[in-house]
Amino acid sequence: MAPAIKVLFLCTHNACRSILAEAIGRDLVAKQALTTIDQWQFASAGSEPAGVVHPQTLLQLAHRGYVTEGLCSKSWDMMADFTPDLVITVCDNAAGETCPLWLGQTLKLHWGLPDPTSIDAPDIDEQFSYVIETLENRIKALISLPLSAGIEAQKASLQSIASQFPLIQR
Repeated sequence: MAPAIKVLFLCTHNACRSILAEAIGRDLVAKQALTTIDQWQFASAGSEPAGVVHPQTLLQLAHRGYVTEGLCSKSWDMMADFTPDLVITVCDNAAGETCPLWLGQTLKLHWGLPDPTSIDAPDIDEQFSYVIETLENRIKALISLPLSAGIEAQKASLQSIASQFPLIQR
């Protein structure tokens, strides 16, 4: 079996969007009948981690049946041993930051998403729904790519996922 493809989701504070992506990625792979969990590994980190996951993030994930156990806000410095094959930034601030040297020539993508925790309380559920549904679609597309030839061979397809699945809004 080919080694697992490791995906690292980055967001400045690693308290919401990157955490959502990590949890959704893990869960979708675990539920996918054609893929084993050994083929994909998902993690998240931040350049300036908040130190805690935003409580609404955990509530929204749990409400939708996602596993929240083990999710924590952490620095990208703690992920040096993870050695990702793919880095996906999910906030515009993180996309503009200089990544740590240990990321080297790792393929980097940007899936910019709004921060649902910055919305006023009456709209927070709706904003979380948009972001979660968008991540679900993008991650489903990601894990459905035929990557047996390697991640570099699918570079164009990987880069087009965000434009194929724009932010879902009702």
